[in-house]
Amino acid sequence: MFIQIKSYHLLILFMSILSSIPVLAADPHSVAIPDEAVVQKLYLKINVDFGKKIISGKAQWTIKKSKEAEAIHFDTKNLTIEKITIDEIENPWKFSWGKKDEILGDELIIPLKDNTSIVTIYYSTSPESPACQWLDQQQTAGKKLPFLFTQCQAILGRTLFPCQDSPGIRFTYEADVKVPIEMLALMSAENPTEKNNTGNYHFIMSNPIPSYLMALSVGDIKFQSIGERTGVYAEPSMLEKSAYEFADMQKMLEAAEKLYGPYRWGRYDVLVLPPSFPFGGMENPRLTFATPTILAGDRSLVSLVSHELAHSWSGNLVTNANWNDFWLNEGFTVYFERRITEALYGKDFADMEAYLGMEDLKETLKEFEKNQSATCLKLKLEGKDPDDGMNSIAYEKGYALILLIENTIGRDALDAFLRKYFNSHAFQTMNTEQFIDYIEKNLFINFPGAEEKINLNEWIYKPGLPTNCPTIVSSKFIEVDREYQKWTDGAAAISLRTANWATQQWINFIDKIPSVITFERLEELDKTFNLSKTGNAEIADAWFLQSLIHNYSPAYIYMEKFLIEVGRRKFLMPLYKEMMKTTNGKNLATKIYSQARPNYHFVARQSVDEILKWKN
Repeated sequence: MFIQIKSYHLLILFMSILSSIPVLAADPHSVAIPDEAVVQKLYLKINVDFGKKIISGKAQWTIKKSKEAEAIHFDTKNLTIEKITIDEIENPWKFSWGKKDEILGDELIIPLKDNTSIVTIYYSTSPESPACQWLDQQQTAGKKLPFLFTQCQAILGRTLFPCQDSPGIRFTYEADVKVPIEMLALMSAENPTEKNNTGNYHFIMSNPIPSYLMALSVGDIKFQSIGERTGVYAEPSMLEKSAYEFADMQKMLEAAEKLYGPYRWGRYDVLVLPPSFPFGGMENPRLTFATPTILAGDRSLVSLVSHELAHSWSGNLVTNANWNDFWLNEGFTVYFERRITEALYGKDFADMEAYLGMEDLKETLKEFEKNQSATCLKLKLEGKDPDDGMNSIAYEKGYALILLIENTIGRDALDAFLRKYFNSHAFQTMNTEQFIDYIEKNLFINFPGAEEKINLNEWIYKPGLPTNCPTIVSSKFIEVDREYQKWTDGAAAISLRTANWATQQWINFIDKIPSVITFERLEELDKTFNLSKTGNAEIADAWFLQSLIHNYSPAYIYMEKFLIEVGRRKFLMPLYKEMMKTTNGKNLATKIYSQARPNYHFVARQSVDEILKWKN
């Protein structure tokens, strides 16, 4: 049971305490009142219309209600509600609209009878649904068929289907999806591996998930097996390259299980999306969505897959109760990700990732110098879009805290604790205060003095980085330092020993470029290593940023192409921010964005619109 604390629910709260039922704080980003009426199972029957760019059908919810409940409350946004029915025989029923909020959307209120257990909502999305990215054929790799993918995190599920859109509310689901017969449909569920001749696909997700993990993708998609429980989906022209890049997925899964217990979701597959996907990856259960920007050709960026796989435990299995507790999802996942990559690729590789992550965190802390409260692990996102809290604070400051715990009590003890934590809270939610109580009673009690040495309260509730933050050192970057020093001392770029450098080493080198440097030296670097023309998105983004900082204009034509084709927000934000610092840069940003914006997902558009103060 999920409890929403309200003044008039004191009796329920008291009974919950007596019965040891976890009490969850109200979710500020959902209108759901789960201690009155809560969803448990969804049957979704929908049609995907590429011509109209809408999804339409019905969401039939099996619900659980208290005796006192008079209504059930759903989150919706940009949805057309056509009709409501109740019970299995689908009697026509009434409904009303409640609160309307620019961020949260429209509250749908459905009154209930004493014995109501099924509510069916007939609806359609709008062509501008923020959860849906409709791509025409020219925006895909194959350029033959259009493509659809969804992105529901954090609170975009309500723009895809009427739901109780809180990470603290879980449900199982089945779905029947109708798509054009030449396309394959996939969901965060049990999936087909090839197209059929009807365009009708049935999906089952038997494990309870929150609404932000609902996912759908439709397009010209093929599958290739990687291992016994792993495989990759992609457009046909991208499949071979994707399968090569993700060849170690089965090994990743086995390494993860050795660390923290059995994988509970059946299969683990990855879908490589077109470039407009706004994130590196999205941990949809059974089917991670991944950006093609990680296809570097040398498997040097596969830690992203380790990260999304790790979410199968931290996030999907044990989920933050609401978005103020986002660090519980991401801090543990980053730690788990680096343990997986260390197991497969060695400590040097994991250390490079950790070092770059810490550098990114330091830059983020600088950005929030005037908004220090945003640098606390426990967030205060009431009245804000929770997407505002999705930055490196949750990821890298959260990771640093877990690393400090490891350094304080030892890796073996931490591993044993995490295995117990994931197992004992499987398919449940966790908030920050519950976690603090749990770790004090199940870990720190065995290590006198550890709690005081770590000081959780400072890490979680105070801004910035505490003085006991672990120092991260990378031996591979010491090699970079040596070559960088040679170059700054005047050595020719061609003389540098870079042949075996990984992507992370190149990023570290490029990031070191001094604030004062001649055009000729930048041109030498560029021509020697083809940096402006690189197909590695991580290296390209780092190089384009330095090009903007130093006004190295020969790179701009390649940067423009990059920004038009790639929609990953991590790459977009620093480049547009840098361009906006000068008059010429603003003009360049406006020129590029006017062409690129239609290719970006809503999440990316929202972020870049704010930087450019864009008006449609």
